[in-house]
Amino acid sequence: MSKSEGRRWAAYGRVGLVALCVLAAALNAASLSDGRYLIPVTVVALLCGAALLVPRLRWPVAPLLITAATAWWGSPLLPLLVITLFDLAVNRRARAAVGCAVAALGANLLSYRATSLWTGQSYASTLLLPLLAVVVGLWLGSRRRLLEVLAADVEHLRIESTLREEAARAAERSRISAEMHDVLAHRLSLIALHTGVLATRSDTLPAPVAERLRLLRTTSVEALADLRDVLGALRGPDAGERGSALTPVMRDVQELVDEARSAGQRIELTAEGPAEQAPTTHRLAVYRIVQEALTNARKHADGAEVTVRIDYRPPATLVEVTNSPGAPRTDTVGSGYGLVGLRERVTALGGHLTAGPAGAGAWRLAARIPHPTGDGKNGTRT
Repeated sequence: MSKSEGRRWAAYGRVGLVALCVLAAALNAASLSDGRYLIPVTVVALLCGAALLVPRLRWPVAPLLITAATAWWGSPLLPLLVITLFDLAVNRRARAAVGCAVAALGANLLSYRATSLWTGQSYASTLLLPLLAVVVGLWLGSRRRLLEVLAADVEHLRIESTLREEAARAAERSRISAEMHDVLAHRLSLIALHTGVLATRSDTLPAPVAERLRLLRTTSVEALADLRDVLGALRGPDAGERGSALTPVMRDVQELVDEARSAGQRIELTAEGPAEQAPTTHRLAVYRIVQEALTNARKHADGAEVTVRIDYRPPATLVEVTNSPGAPRTDTVGSGYGLVGLRERVTALGGHLTAGPAGAGAWRLAARIPHPTGDGKNGTRT
């Protein structure tokens, strides 16, 4: 049931309860003094019920009207007074509720009507219903406000988590763009360099070939400049100037593993097939996956043995990192959104990434990225 439907049914229940109290007031008035008070009590009960149902009259018109009516007519209007006291207590008006109850009961004590609250019953029973209405109203009001605060906190945490995930995805996209900037710029610079060398020997080449070489060199230089303009800002302020011939940021997984081993991690690396068989984007993704897995192992399973398996061979690049149980470290704090960025990277390449327990307390991070085929479709491993 949605919140709007819940409010609608609550409104229906309130209308039914008020109508029942008005009917009870009329019946009580008819049973007292041979129905002598039936008409005036019924009219007053209808007015009080209307004041309870109209939102604009619930405060302060309804409490004042019902308090005065109960003080005058007594027991027939006691149910309506109980509803009023409950409303005041729920809405954090405990002093007003106590004041209305004292005023209604005290003033009615001075009356000598047959409908008096203090006629034919004990004082304890007369005070019980108003007291219960105030106490239950205070409790339900506090509980409702607590639930609203908790719901707001949960919604705030949900929004914050969503924003953090989006920030992690955006950071990974920026990282991919920066990596592609370096790799493509390096290759474009090589094209420009070689075509420039060939262009210097244009006197020994046919005129159409020399013209094509000049066009190729000009186009590659312009493409390199456009690439720097579009993606160069993504490298960050600490990247520095790299000159006209950029070197790629490609790093070998073996180098990463050697660094981790020198820091004390126990790592077993198995790689099948030369890395050059996989596209550059796959090799970059593999490096990031292994880097994130080794970092998580240091944080959450210090001293554990880590097994890294990589397969670059077509039709898909496979990487799997498994670590045995270990002791979590308390001197490191992570954002917890590294896997979100990795999943964004792998999904963008048409693959899928899984992370979770591998049994016996171990943890496994694995990814499969299909190689592109000649027809533009991803291959599948059988």
